[in-house]
Amino acid sequence: MAVDGESVVSMPMAVAACVAMAVSYVLILYAPTVILRLPAASSYFEFMIRRFICAAISTVVSLVFTAFVLPIKSWEASPILGVYGIRTDHLWQGVVYPLLLTSLIYAGSLVLNLLLLLELWKETGGGCCSFNNIKSFFQTVLTGASNVSVWRNFVVAPVTEELVFRACMIPLLLCAGFRIYSAIFLCPILFSLAHLNHFREMYIRHNRSYLRASLIVGLQLGYTVIFGAYASFLFIRTGHLAAPLFAHIFCNYMGLPVLYAQGKGVVSVAFVGGVVGFVSLLFPLTKPLMYNDRTNDCPCWSGYCLWN
Repeated sequence: MAVDGESVVSMPMAVAACVAMAVSYVLILYAPTVILRLPAASSYFEFMIRRFICAAISTVVSLVFTAFVLPIKSWEASPILGVYGIRTDHLWQGVVYPLLLTSLIYAGSLVLNLLLLLELWKETGGGCCSFNNIKSFFQTVLTGASNVSVWRNFVVAPVTEELVFRACMIPLLLCAGFRIYSAIFLCPILFSLAHLNHFREMYIRHNRSYLRASLIVGLQLGYTVIFGAYASFLFIRTGHLAAPLFAHIFCNYMGLPVLYAQGKGVVSVAFVGGVVGFVSLLFPLTKPLMYNDRTNDCPCWSGYCLWN
């Protein structure tokens, strides 16, 4: 997006900055052992904590860099946070509506889980709500809360990735004059490339064959491109970082959508119905005016000023 007909950030600079942020986000994950030459972590917990710290450092550097490159007129907290889509106004809309929209893609998965729950309920004679089951549920929650993999999948990765690949990159691209659709599909490419490090983990750490590792990572990259485009779309349409963030957490929890389950045709019907509902409601549930009342004096990177 341009101001007074002129781009406030050059296109080459915006692209270079986005590429640099994507590369640095990946490289810094290997900083302790590869770049800084520190000893290898003695445990998986220590390994993940190091990664959390490195991801946080990379994210903060990207946020500071973006703030200095963009033409921010006020250095007060609220305007700066607003640049990154961190807002409190219309927050519940920014969380609930995108989550409802995202859940439609997982209609098949949700129906399958419901069917499995009903089967379990029948097998236990309707005792699913017994004290032992409730106790087991809370024990599972507490165990997950102390699991570093849970923190990686549902906190650290979604927060840092959305801040870097949505909150930082999209404002830069829009202020450089890129069209909205160009920004939506450029960020996911960088987002997917940032997941190439998974190939190293699959090939070396998990001892997969080169072909199998390539196929697994290729599928992951395809999925991240699709999700990245959707997350970018949510960020621009709503102007809320919360929209792609909670969608990201939800998708990490659900995994790949279930399209088919043997002997349960209703799952496929639910999936198809969910996709139809998703396509039908994609624009109505992300209408910018639902997420912000302001229509004037908006900076060029504010997503809620676009597509009114």
